[in-house]
Amino acid sequence: MTIFRCIDKFKSKDNVCAAVIGAGHFGTAIVTQQKYVKDLIVPIVADLNLDNAKNALVKAGIPENKIKYVCNTKQAETEISIGNYLYTDKVDIIFNLKAIDIICEATGVPEVGSKHCKTAIEQGKHIALISKELDSVIGPILNKMANEKGLVFTPVDGDQHGLLINMYEWAKGIGLHVISGGKARDAEFVFDEKSKIVSVKADGITVHENAEVKVPDTYMKYFEMIPKGRTEEYLKKRKEILKSLPNAGAFDLCELTIAANATGLKPYTPDLTQGTLRITELPIAYCSKQNNGIYEDQEGIIDVATILRRNDEAGMGGGVFLIVKCDNSYSNYILTTKGQISNYDLNAAIIYRPYHLCGVEVTTSIKQAVQLGISTVSDDYIPRYDLVKKAKRDIKAGEVFGNDHDPKLEAIIVPTTKRASNSSVPGHMLDGNKAKRDIPKDTVITYSMVEQPNNSLLWNLRLQQEEIFD
Repeated sequence: MTIFRCIDKFKSKDNVCAAVIGAGHFGTAIVTQQKYVKDLIVPIVADLNLDNAKNALVKAGIPENKIKYVCNTKQAETEISIGNYLYTDKVDIIFNLKAIDIICEATGVPEVGSKHCKTAIEQGKHIALISKELDSVIGPILNKMANEKGLVFTPVDGDQHGLLINMYEWAKGIGLHVISGGKARDAEFVFDEKSKIVSVKADGITVHENAEVKVPDTYMKYFEMIPKGRTEEYLKKRKEILKSLPNAGAFDLCELTIAANATGLKPYTPDLTQGTLRITELPIAYCSKQNNGIYEDQEGIIDVATILRRNDEAGMGGGVFLIVKCDNSYSNYILTTKGQISNYDLNAAIIYRPYHLCGVEVTTSIKQAVQLGISTVSDDYIPRYDLVKKAKRDIKAGEVFGNDHDPKLEAIIVPTTKRASNSSVPGHMLDGNKAKRDIPKDTVITYSMVEQPNNSLLWNLRLQQEEIFD
C-alpha cells in the first residue's frame, strides 16, 4: 500500500518530465526505458562524465541530431521547447528548468547528492532518490523537508528497499501480521547435486569472480530440504561449508537500513542472519521460535538471505519477501492453503517478489510522485537504525575511506545515535574522508577516528536530523 501525501495540492499531469543526475547503470536504464512508457519524458541527463551522459541518450535510441550538449539554463529551456534531448556536466542548470517536475538523484555520492536534493526541494522539484548511500544517512530529514514544501520524496521501485517498503505497507494495509521481511541477494548459490558443487557466478556488479565449493559426502544431507525442527543446525552447517563464497555486502545492509527506518522492522543481529536458504525454506527459517523458526521469540524482523537453488529451478532474482501470518485462524487457513509456500505447521507463509528491475521500473515511482503525490516511504519514516562500518583490517591514519565496496571496511546495522566522540559514524559519512588515527581490525569507526570535512552539507544535515528527531 503506497502512501498519499498532500494529495489536495496535486493536479493530474498529462505528461511527466524527469531529469536524471548520474548516468550509471541505474540512471541509464531510466533514460532508455522512457520511450516505452506513456506520458513520460526524460529530456536531460547530467553526469560529470559527459560520455556517460550522452551515451544514455544514444542507448535510448534518440537520433543523434536530437541530442544536444547544453551548459546554461536558457539554452536548455530553448532546446527542450523544440523537442531535443540534452546532456550536460553543469548539473546546477537542471534545478532551474521549469519543464522538470522531478529529479532522479542517482550519483551514489552522498555529499554531492545532499546538495542536489536540498537544491531540488528549494526549487520545488520532487525527488526520486536512487542514491541509497545518501538515503541511509539523511533520508528522514530530506523526506520532512520535501513534505513541508508540499513535495514528494521517494525511494524507488526497482531497488530492493523501495520494493520492500511498498510490500510491507501493502501487507499492513490488508491486516497481515508481518513476522519478518527482507531481500534476497542478487547473487544466488546454485547447487549441482551430481557434481556436489555449489557455485556463484560473477555479475560484474556485486560479485566479481566466479567461485565454487565442493560439498563433502558427509555434509550432503545439509543441502537437502531442512527437516522440521533442525533449521539452526542446517543454517550453521551450510555457513561453515560455504564460508569461502561471497556473502552479503555493505550495499545489501544499506538498503535494509533504509527499509528498517521506513517500516520499523528490526535487524535481528547487527550483521543479519545471512542464511543460505531455498525459497521454500524461508518461511521455515525466518520465523520466531514459537513458529519453529530461528528468531528468539521476536517478530517484525528484517533480514537478508542468499537463495540456494538448482540450475533448473527459479530463484528470487534479488527480489524481496515477507514472512506473514493472519491472526484470525480462518484467514490464516486461506493464507496458507491457497498456493502460498508455508512452513511445516501452516502458521506462516512467504509472499515474495522474484525480481527487481532497477532503473527499468523506476518509472512507476516517477509518475506516481508527480501525477498522484504518492511516495514509497511511510508516514513514519524516522531514524531508527544506522549502517555503520567496522575495520576489516588494520587501518592506518591518513587512509581514505571508500564506499560500500571498500575491501577494508565491513558493515553492520545498529540503533541510531547522536553525534559524540565515541558514537559510531553513519557509514556513508565516511566516504572520501580520512582516518584521523590508526584503527585496529574489528573496531567500529567512531567520530573520534575520522577527520571531519569542512563545510559538509551532508554532515550538517545529519546533525539537524538528530536534533529534529530527538
